[in-house]
Amino acid sequence: MIEHLPACISWVFGATTVATLFLFYRATKNSLPVLIGLSAWLLLQGALAYSNFYSYNPEAFPPAIVWGGLLPALIAVALPFLTARGKAFIGELPASRLTYLHMVRVPVEIVLWWLFLQGTVPELMTFQGQNFDIVAGITAPFVVFFGYTKRVMTKRLILAWNIGCLGLLLNVVIHAILSAPSPVQQLAFGQPNIAVLYFPFSWLPTFVVPVVLFAHLASIRQLLTGE
Repeated sequence: MIEHLPACISWVFGATTVATLFLFYRATKNSLPVLIGLSAWLLLQGALAYSNFYSYNPEAFPPAIVWGGLLPALIAVALPFLTARGKAFIGELPASRLTYLHMVRVPVEIVLWWLFLQGTVPELMTFQGQNFDIVAGITAPFVVFFGYTKRVMTKRLILAWNIGCLGLLLNVVIHAILSAPSPVQQLAFGQPNIAVLYFPFSWLPTFVVPVVLFAHLASIRQLLTGE
């Protein structure tokens, strides 16, 4: 854990992670295997970060958090799109619940701003810098209301929203990677992105971001295939 960090920041992010898990569980129509699998993944990632496995040698290449957390999570995101059973699973997911999930991006952005004030992430990773991901979280409930409840938004508009917000997500991920201490660091040398190497903030790249990514990709596939 990061020393001298106000406990409320960790608690808020922990609660945000739990909310992400719950909303995704609801989006999978209360799938118990999904809940158990993701809970086990969170426990594993929490244990690795808490033991300083990710922060022990941040200059290693590739960084431990990439091959130990982010890469396996991205593989898990991709697998359902590559099998018939996975595609059927994606097609049955309630689109409105997938969209509601993006509201967790609001507290995530607030936590990133707090972490910047504490000197553990660079300003460019906040809404004061070059991270506008909070827009996705703020607009998500409006997309649900006007797109899926009132049905006044066209599929093209909902698709455009998903693609645009996916771009916002990729923007912050790229900045996060390039500002993290590693041999490939290109940004924020004065205040690098170190928070994600520590518990509980390691859950951001290893869980929250992959879940949000999956929600966008699943919604986009549904909109393009008419499922």
